[in-house]
Amino acid sequence: MLNAKTATGQPTLLARLYELWQYRELIRNLVVSDLKTRYKNSVFGFFWSLLNPLGMMLVFTLIFGVLTPNVKIEKYPLFLLCGLLPWNYFSTSVTGSLYSVIGNSNLVKKVYFPRAVLPIATVLSQLVNFLLAFIVLFAALLIFQANFSPWLWTLPLVMLIQTIFTIGIALILSTLNVFYRDTAMIMEVVMLAWFFLTPVFYSAAILPNSLTIAGITFDPQRLLYIVNPMASLINIYRDLLYWGYRTDLDFFVRTAVTAVLVFAFGFWFFHRYAERFGEEL
Repeated sequence: MLNAKTATGQPTLLARLYELWQYRELIRNLVVSDLKTRYKNSVFGFFWSLLNPLGMMLVFTLIFGVLTPNVKIEKYPLFLLCGLLPWNYFSTSVTGSLYSVIGNSNLVKKVYFPRAVLPIATVLSQLVNFLLAFIVLFAALLIFQANFSPWLWTLPLVMLIQTIFTIGIALILSTLNVFYRDTAMIMEVVMLAWFFLTPVFYSAAILPNSLTIAGITFDPQRLLYIVNPMASLINIYRDLLYWGYRTDLDFFVRTAVTAVLVFAFGFWFFHRYAERFGEEL
């Protein structure tokens, strides 16, 4: 039953997901409102979704493609965009979700609705920007005559996996920031470190295959993909859009399972403390 409850009297996961589906119109309205607010009184409006990644691509290409001659990556602007766009989607979603609940404290304290719609709407509004930015990427694919993978049709599935993972992270962080306002400051440092630990502007191939620290030998490349889901996701994007490869099925499935597990934990964690939001805000 969709309205079933657990032994503790709490709605089941399926019931909570169904409730979110019932409030899908509210999510849509929040997404539209967020997009309108972001680009209000902006000269270029939605074109910033195209200009921002294009500007960053030019900066990184100048630094690592021109001023650093020892770092040679074929068709570097395309290589960079394939990593930069997914990263920007993730980064802006995480940053925005930190304030998704506390920024709507009046709604949380006065009106009933599934609180999870707030971080979810934040992520989905960034998804719209992500999709718009793909116009730049596909233009670059044509200009640089990229090798399109025959598995390019799986790209929407990869985006879905990243969205599921990002929503899970957003649910966790938006909850923590309600109770511990230092979370936002800490995440500024974490996101900066996460960016450099993700092969966005460099290739993971530059990492050694073996490294020994404190007597422990490990493979940095393999460890990067195991502990960093964003590294795995960007690798899949590049396989499909840059290299023209077919992503290894086992690798793809492991990434998808990780995303689902993060979402499941985030969804549970968020609803575990959602009833106390009103008191904290």
